Amino acid sequence: MARQSEGTDLDGFFTTARVAARDEAVTVTSDSYRSFVLDPSDDELSQWRGMSFRDFSAAKRSPWFVQELLADWRALYDEPFRGLTEDGTVRPEVWADAAVSSGTGSPEQEAAARAAWRLLETLDQPQVEAVSYPIDAPEWRAWSNPEFVIHEVGLRLEELALIQADAALGVVEAALSPEGFARVAEAMELNGFLGDLTDLPRIMNDRSYWFSLFGEPSATEPWGFQLFGHHVDINCVFVGGRQVIAPVFLGAEPALADERVPLFAHREALAIALASSLPDAQRSAAVVYQSVLDPAMPEGRVHPADERHVAGAFRDNRVVPFEGLPVTGLDDSQRELLLEIVEDFLLLLPEPQRELALADVERWWGETRLAWYGATDGSQPFYLRIHGPSIIAELDHHAGVWLTNEVPQRFHVHTTLRLPHGNDYGKAFLARLR
Repeated sequence: MARQSEGTDLDGFFTTARVAARDEAVTVTSDSYRSFVLDPSDDELSQWRGMSFRDFSAAKRSPWFVQELLADWRALYDEPFRGLTEDGTVRPEVWADAAVSSGTGSPEQEAAARAAWRLLETLDQPQVEAVSYPIDAPEWRAWSNPEFVIHEVGLRLEELALIQADAALGVVEAALSPEGFARVAEAMELNGFLGDLTDLPRIMNDRSYWFSLFGEPSATEPWGFQLFGHHVDINCVFVGGRQVIAPVFLGAEPALADERVPLFAHREALAIALASSLPDAQRSAAVVYQSVLDPAMPEGRVHPADERHVAGAFRDNRVVPFEGLPVTGLDDSQRELLLEIVEDFLLLLPEPQRELALADVERWWGETRLAWYGATDGSQPFYLRIHGPSIIAELDHHAGVWLTNEVPQRFHVHTTLRLPHGNDYGKAFLARLR
């Protein structure tokens, strides 16, 4: 299907249609994502064919529109880290009661450290130097989720020997819960599926990711790793007996391969069940905007790359005011649904660590809000945000980049997870051990 633009073309992929307000609601299409797949011979795809990811990235970064985005992101990256807040003030008390103890590890940390040393044994000295960073290196914050490369950090999996790439993913598998690793692996596979759909496997495949180690792998001392690339961005830190996996960005376009359950189907079903359970007064408070392209949104609320989500790449210091429904007003069944959603956002953590992270969320339940954009019955694409002092978790439906849908649909999904008030990358916990 050819792309038929309803707005001004910006760079061949993005048009103003994806951010333009519209009076009519955006509804969920009855068409399969297959109806929005470009023919591989289309000029929008064929111009990239045969390029390496580096050649593609250089070309993709060149339009004025992308250059402006990159300049904005570079300025954000260069800021000293403070952490995401709701009003610009970092609150150290948010993490003061979380148990962290110097010299303490966990079984998952020990297993991940063993896997990391196995990886290092497969690498030559230049590769060891390329993959290794100090625990406080600024490169933690260089991750990004587009398919074009902005910062090269660590080693690119597709450039490694198979045994080396498998060993790097072995670190990830050892650190994550089994179900969490399965979700990450599926998101990577869906990137490969997109490469097949577009016949651009050199640009998008299941190894289009950068991997790095931060600090020296240890069973008890702080260290971590980073995996990032198109729609998969994970930052994992072991510190003082706690495991922080944040920031996290997971998404997919399309969010399903044929005959498979969509990547975030369970989370979306829980979210719609919760939103549709709200009585009128609660719904009025929770629904901040009636549509994902509501004309009532202030100028700039929908970003041409991030659309509605606010906690993506380079947003480490963003000020995000609370909005929506205070969750203290939920009844027991609604509270259970909301906690199931939160737990799904925390799925990457092994179960003991997940319980600790849930306790961090519940400790600040009195200040936590639920925000929703769009209809609450599943008839429209939607945006969900759960935001409290110790968590910000988002799910956002997007317009097409490689598919041709120019308004958001549920087969292009972005999700984010951050720990506000300075604990992204485990920094608040690390500071307490110093």
